Amino acid sequence: MKRLGVGVLGVGEMGLRHAENLASRVPHARLVAVADANLERARKVAKKLGTDRAYPGLDEMLGSEDVDAVVIATPDKFHASAVRCAAQAGKDIFCEKPLALSLTDAHNLLEAVESAGVRLQVGFMRRYDPAYASAMKRIEAGEIGTPVVFKSVGRDKEPPPLSAYQSGLNGTLFYTNTIHDFDLARWLMCDEVSEVHSFTTSLGRPEVTEFGDVVAGIVNLKFYGHAIGNIESHAQAMYGYDVRTEIVGSTGSIFIGSLTQNRVTSLSAQGSTRMVADHFLSTFAEAYEAEMRDFVDCMLEDRMPSVSGADGLRALAIAVAADESRLRGNPVKVLSGTPVAAP
Repeated sequence: MKRLGVGVLGVGEMGLRHAENLASRVPHARLVAVADANLERARKVAKKLGTDRAYPGLDEMLGSEDVDAVVIATPDKFHASAVRCAAQAGKDIFCEKPLALSLTDAHNLLEAVESAGVRLQVGFMRRYDPAYASAMKRIEAGEIGTPVVFKSVGRDKEPPPLSAYQSGLNGTLFYTNTIHDFDLARWLMCDEVSEVHSFTTSLGRPEVTEFGDVVAGIVNLKFYGHAIGNIESHAQAMYGYDVRTEIVGSTGSIFIGSLTQNRVTSLSAQGSTRMVADHFLSTFAEAYEAEMRDFVDCMLEDRMPSVSGADGLRALAIAVAADESRLRGNPVKVLSGTPVAAP
């Protein structure tokens, strides 16, 4: 089988993982080039992973004829423009979440993708995690009846450095963290979110409010099929990387994460009474590898991606509405266009 020539744009923490997977863990892929605004970093990554091509930007990388597809792992702010640029060059695209930071940009890039006749996959890797994939099969098989309540917890161990907030290059908590849970909510519940109501706090790190962000958030959900949900996001739990999800159905429940006997559990930066994951890259290592393998195989077999641009748009619409709700202090309906305050 032909191997897909892939270039990776942005080789920071996330892009490096994708590049490593493409270079050695995805059988039908060839890592042919990397690009990064930090050219020295790009050169180091290229050398480490066995390619001699490193570029300072996307335009230069797109000039390589053997780049069949592009992985976009830049800061959030540049996702939309990079997708449009890659689409215009006729390249298939894998883009990290969020698809964009506004619905207008998201619609524009999807139009560019459609106009160019290329394919786009969005990086919601939790769908590829063995536990989440197994849960979805059980839900589809009717093991818990009709999904009624969606509950999800997403806690990062350590907060980003203050410089990450100062740069203005990424979205707020709902775009960078909670968007994974927004995607899981619509996927696992087999329904779309119709309305959200957000509550946020910056206790523990009030300085992030200067940059329009928050430390933690709770988002209550309503679905079109009358199910409900709740998502908690926390940027600095300190004790570990903690992700758990539960789908409560009419005849049972599915819990993804840790479930032990009833006991007191202490979790802190000084120590924990049970094992806790340390980082998202270790927790979802299999998922990142599986999603990239699926992207490459879809491109080579001329299939549409399993996680589409439309999926990215719908998760983004929930994030936009959630952010609007936190600013307004009231429920907001989720629409494909501009969110409207709920009556």
